[in-house]
Amino acid sequence: MDHFFRPPNLEQLRELTLRELAAHIDARRRDPLDQDISSSPDQVMVALSSRGPNSEALLRYTSRVAGRLNRNWYAVYVQTSKERPTIIDAATHRLLSNTLTLAQQLGATVFTYKGNDVVKTILQFAKEYRVGHIVIGSPGRKTPFWRRLRGESSIVERLVIEGKGITVVVLDTKTIREERPALEKMHPDKAASEDASQQHKNFVRENKAVLSRMTALVWEESLRMEEAIRCLLDSFHHIGKEQKTGVLNSLLEREQQGGTFVGEDVAIPHVRVNHLPQPLIAIGVGKKGVQSLDSGRKAKIIILLLSPIDLPEKHIETLGIISRMAADDLLRKSMLAANESRSVRGMIQDWAVKMENMGDRGKLTGP
Repeated sequence: MDHFFRPPNLEQLRELTLRELAAHIDARRRDPLDQDISSSPDQVMVALSSRGPNSEALLRYTSRVAGRLNRNWYAVYVQTSKERPTIIDAATHRLLSNTLTLAQQLGATVFTYKGNDVVKTILQFAKEYRVGHIVIGSPGRKTPFWRRLRGESSIVERLVIEGKGITVVVLDTKTIREERPALEKMHPDKAASEDASQQHKNFVRENKAVLSRMTALVWEESLRMEEAIRCLLDSFHHIGKEQKTGVLNSLLEREQQGGTFVGEDVAIPHVRVNHLPQPLIAIGVGKKGVQSLDSGRKAKIIILLLSPIDLPEKHIETLGIISRMAADDLLRKSMLAANESRSVRGMIQDWAVKMENMGDRGKLTGP
């Protein structure tokens, strides 16, 4: 600790404190029922593409930005009709898969959506998740002159023009030289990842009640996503039949737009619900896989999340803890080996205790 309290470190700690205070003041002034307020200045997302140059640099830069702001961050990939798994070549598919896996390893919550209007999809995500900072790589090539004559603009140009109130950071990933501030010199990206990890541990401690109410199912047969979601919804016995119908329609509509995946085998269908007092989680383990609606990919673990519509911050926090839980290789393998739902629930409870204990032992250390 003798080498920790130095001017560069103190300046960054001061900046974190001021940003945290500003975020708290903003949250107090905001009406939680006002759905028109699109963003909080501290939520961060990175927009990914299947063929983006140097995606690793883009992800590591975003991870550090989120670490300085002390916030969760999101990696969003929009799959157009030209990039369906059945169309893109194996090399591109492998590159994209590696990029999404790296984003997960760096602490991001990974979202995949389908849509031909990439900008519209990104900005819709930003509005829903109160994103104030969008990081995107510079385009590989400029929009041809003849397209400009027709009024067409690049994705970056449209984000800057249409993303009102959002800071758009365009990173030249071809020539970027990564500069690491003093707090991160102990290890690349370690400061950012440790901050995010500690946030998740604290959240587990404060919200063990949410995990204790979790339901679980194990399926031996192969299922389609619609059937799996329906089964998980039915496990919430205290939700009425009429409300379940509305929730199911919202979930399926969202899945049609694009699913939320963590890694290769975990899907997180989620939706915000009216008149719901607290978040609800249900986990389904499909031994033979669950076929997504039309993306051509299978998931083996489905984590269904319903969140109160008037608690957007709780929704984001709960997504963060689910993402961290799904990214735990040991926990994921243990759940896939389980033969009954009781075992899955026990594994989650043990994981929560483990994370809480790790949080108790965690200390802030310097280089």
